[in-house]
Amino acid sequence: MSDVLFSVFPNERFVDLSLFQYGYEKCDPLHSYGPYIRNHYLFHYVISGKGVLNATDSKGITRKFELAADTGFLIYPGLVNTYYADEHEPWEYTWIEFDGIKVRESLEMAGLAEEAPVYVPNYPELGAILRDELLYIASHSQASPLNLTGHLFLALDALITSSSSKKRLQEGRLRDFYVREAIGFIEQNYAQNITVEDMARGCSLNRSYFGKIFKEALSQSPQEFLIHFRMSKAAEQLKTTDLPISKICGSVGYPNQLHFSRAFKNVYGISPSQYRLKNKIREP
Repeated sequence: MSDVLFSVFPNERFVDLSLFQYGYEKCDPLHSYGPYIRNHYLFHYVISGKGVLNATDSKGITRKFELAADTGFLIYPGLVNTYYADEHEPWEYTWIEFDGIKVRESLEMAGLAEEAPVYVPNYPELGAILRDELLYIASHSQASPLNLTGHLFLALDALITSSSSKKRLQEGRLRDFYVREAIGFIEQNYAQNITVEDMARGCSLNRSYFGKIFKEALSQSPQEFLIHFRMSKAAEQLKTTDLPISKICGSVGYPNQLHFSRAFKNVYGISPSQYRLKNKIREP
């Protein structure tokens, strides 16, 4: 017998994004489902093993897709689909059935389509975020509808972010969104000992991918932007307050005054004390 978790979502009042059913299954060899037509979108993430999806699009064309671990497949509502586990390495997967007015646009952003329903993550660690969100939903059937819907939003975000087939047309929009998220993170945390890894983690992105899209958007690396942001905050204090430099450097995330002075001079060309002498705003 295969191992199965299956739950029906108790609340359908969420319009933008609604969860209908969800679960987990470790299938027996050649275990199959279909041919069947779904009323809503159904997404499976393959955790281990192998299997096959036979998907028919709205034009009546049936395509065969062979899937392995750390990939996924999307079943569209109103279309005939059959899928079955491999005879020797049967798959283990987690799945969600969902729908809503925002869903089609989100799936298009992820680059999924009737004729191309297979999901492959661009980075394994990003695919793991999607997998873990789906497993959370599958294993928390007693959680509140709001809690599960929140994790469904996170899963859909992870699907879009991690999909290797997401449309290039949408990459600019996604890039700008994550850059805004990163800047917001810096604004809130620049006084702390934050790193580029912290910024990437705050956006739920792989560090190298995060650095790439950040530099594409702003022509600066995240580290360069962070330094310039901190120095601009320090310069503002040097101009408008009488705080000692030792206090100012700590307030912008530099516990070491020597390191702060070097960074400041690299940005402004003069030392913090010289900058204050030239730019201090004097009360009338």
